Amino acid sequence: MWTRQTVLREWVIFALSLGLGGHLVLAIVLHAPDRWPWHRAGAYALLSGLAVYVMAQVVRSLWWSIRGRRGTSSE
Repeated sequence: MWTRQTVLREWVIFALSLGLGGHLVLAIVLHAPDRWPWHRAGAYALLSGLAVYVMAQVVRSLWWSIRGRRGTSSE
């Protein structure tokens, strides 16, 4: 069951990931405009944000699996 706190935490992680992805794309477009055109910046930002979100979820899953193993072995 998803509690309000869980939904809020997931939304914050998702929003931060999209923001980070957008900032990464903005930095690349501003520093190398010949490689990344402005008219595709929105799509690149969305895809980059989703990639950051997926990476964050993978790291969280690994963290919980490692932390869970250590917690059971020390008891």
